[in-house]
Amino acid sequence: MKRNIVIATVAAAALIGGGTATAIAVAGDDEAPAKKTVTVSNDDNDRDDAQDTDDTAQDKAEDKAEDKAEDKAARDTDEDAEDKAENAADAKAAQITAADAIEAALKHTSGTAVSADLDDEGTTYVWDVDVLTGGGAWHSVQIDPATGKVLGSHTEKDDDGDDAAETAQIRDALKGSSVTAAEAAEAAAAKGTVTSVDLDEESRDKAWEVDTTAANGTGSDWRVALDTGKVTADRTND
Repeated sequence: MKRNIVIATVAAAALIGGGTATAIAVAGDDEAPAKKTVTVSNDDNDRDDAQDTDDTAQDKAEDKAEDKAEDKAARDTDEDAEDKAENAADAKAAQITAADAIEAALKHTSGTAVSADLDDEGTTYVWDVDVLTGGGAWHSVQIDPATGKVLGSHTEKDDDGDDAAETAQIRDALKGSSVTAAEAAEAAAAKGTVTSVDLDEESRDKAWEVDTTAANGTGSDWRVALDTGKVTADRTND
């Protein structure tokens, strides 16, 4: 009776966890314990594990397909060989990333970075970062794309008299935003070399607009959500 109780108990434990268990069967007080191996396969757990693996593989496949579709939708389709050559040269010049250029500009001038563009100044390149200060002034800070050093800065003048309205619109667009220009650049860097970051404060679904260039010079346009940082193809011009 004792032997049966012990084996049944161990078998039940094996059923719960699945696998192999060893039970000691006791025939009587004077006899040596006898070992009995009980092997139990938990088919339900095995099936659940297999299902989880299949679901994971399917999710990965769907994510990969979605990424490919986004990459295709983001590509500039009207570029010729000359455009791609220029893009490749731009990407090669950007040894300092857009995110690093923005951080360097903000160390020089405190405020909110609203855009960063890799500009071709004839024979040289510079990162041109626009910073909006707390007092509402606009500063343009130039960063060396090879070293990250500040080359210069100047306050932008309100020549057309619409800076106040534009500033208000930008501040409204960034209200409640949790993604900075630098973070948007970092998020889009997975798609290629970032050559520009600009705030789109006029569209209904306000976002950071980011341009990237692949190694072969193919340019792509992206939008980075202001609240989540999610990167999607820029379809505003479709």
